[in-house]
Amino acid sequence: MAKRLIAGLLLIPLADALLLVASSAFIDWRLIVALVVLTGLIGMLAVRAEGRHTLRRIQRSLARGDPPTDELVDGGLLVAAGAFLLTPGFVTDLVGFLLVFPPTRIPIRRVVKSRYIVPRMDDYTGGFATGNVYTFGFPGDGFDGPAGGPGGGNGGGGSSGGGDTVDIGTDAYDVEFDDDDDDRTTA
Repeated sequence: MAKRLIAGLLLIPLADALLLVASSAFIDWRLIVALVVLTGLIGMLAVRAEGRHTLRRIQRSLARGDPPTDELVDGGLLVAAGAFLLTPGFVTDLVGFLLVFPPTRIPIRRVVKSRYIVPRMDDYTGGFATGNVYTFGFPGDGFDGPAGGPGGGNGGGGSSGGGDTVDIGTDAYDVEFDDDDDDRTTA
């Protein structure tokens, strides 16, 4: 997956350079330079405005006590948009503008969260960050919970070997106290 991302990041400037060369056949080079600079300036103003709006949304989420997950992803996408808009070219400016404006940034944010952020969080925390944790048994032992699967509600399907539950008996829990030195001994 990282190779695809790197390939995409390398193909964008290549397409940008090819488009600039191809457009120079039809448009004067001074106009091309002026358009690239103008789109960069307009884009940076848009990134600044959206960044301030995103920062206010982060502050409101924190004031409510909610985690600002969407807002932080938006902040990262705005940083990427700023980098794309500072890179001269029409293709990078187009990608930057797609990341700046909310109607196009929201679907991109959803994809980034579902494909990259949530799986990473599950890998690092074992599922605790997203609530995808095992509550009965062990992963892969075939126990689906108290209502179904092997073990079916008797509380016994949670062993790591997947075998039968072993009862060690009540006498293993009997404890006697020796009056002389207060050490515990088993019966």
